[in-house]
Amino acid sequence: MLQNPKTIMHIQDPASQRLTWNKPPKSVLVIKKIRDASLLQPFKELCVYLTEENNMIVYVEKKVLEDPAIANDENFGPVKKKFCTFREDYDDISNQIDFIICLGGDGTLLYASSLFQGSVPPVMAFHLGSLGFLTPFNFENFQSQVTQVIEGNAALVLRSRLKVKVVKEHREKMTVQNGIEENGVVSTNIEKEVGKQVMQYQVLNEVVVDRGPSSYLSNVDVFLDGHLITTVQGDGVIVSTPTGSTAYAAAAGASMIHPNVPAIMITPICPHSLSFRPIVVPAGVELKIMLSPDARNTAWVSFDGRKRQEICHGDSISITTSCYPLPSICFRDPVSDWFESLAECLHWNVRKKQNNFAVEEEEF
Repeated sequence: MLQNPKTIMHIQDPASQRLTWNKPPKSVLVIKKIRDASLLQPFKELCVYLTEENNMIVYVEKKVLEDPAIANDENFGPVKKKFCTFREDYDDISNQIDFIICLGGDGTLLYASSLFQGSVPPVMAFHLGSLGFLTPFNFENFQSQVTQVIEGNAALVLRSRLKVKVVKEHREKMTVQNGIEENGVVSTNIEKEVGKQVMQYQVLNEVVVDRGPSSYLSNVDVFLDGHLITTVQGDGVIVSTPTGSTAYAAAAGASMIHPNVPAIMITPICPHSLSFRPIVVPAGVELKIMLSPDARNTAWVSFDGRKRQEICHGDSISITTSCYPLPSICFRDPVSDWFESLAECLHWNVRKKQNNFAVEEEEF
């Protein structure tokens, strides 16, 4: 029994999360989908509005400005000179950005997440791509919408991310004499383990472990807080956030979870089992994925579709909920935006309505 039988659990209303500035924002990172000519004009209009009408410092990735349509535009030159530029994986801008504006599809939001391995500024995403599940804003009225965000008049949804640590056995190739492989062929190189390599990632959608180019089933063990809970035999397994539950996980048959729910979803990919259903575990647990000792082949892992790499025997992938969520600015509120995306982008529960019974006229 509870020590206090009158204890009540208070659940926060998702609509109560609001954007609050400690001081007026001065710098904004603008992320534009690369190699998309249709975004050039919206990009230019937005940057002019931010720099000339709001006097903001605009950060833009260097490769965006290398687009010939931007580089050769003389009218855009004075605005372009005001930009601060950076290069991915080279320049750290994490402490210089007040908020982010994305122009494109859901991939631009995932890319924005990857740029910030710690705290993430609020993200305002305009739907200028194909699907747009995570991009609730339309660009037609961007001036008034951006002004509302600058003034702090907006709702937020905190999208949880996954903290992922990959530990690899460092293997160094060396020449040996008379080395014989299992098939009897003379080998000139063997691998010697000389330490470990550790990599960390912040993931917004999902971690995918799959069989890669191999024709064999993937065979990976999944541990939860140190306990083996199952072995995945199939094409692979998806570990996703609630935000990622509407992406690859949904295509693999998982349930869709609202981003305010603190959870991690484990979804098998084409499991060779009739009873292997997706499961949801608490956000606080730590998952570890490793190749099974008797696995016939290696596995491959990717993080939000990027940084794809091979996982060998002895390597491990540890996953838990990150303490750095992504604050996504809402068009209306977290609940309305989510259900609207389900209906508009995924056509959730779209069906012709059943006709009612015709009322028969009374006989006289």
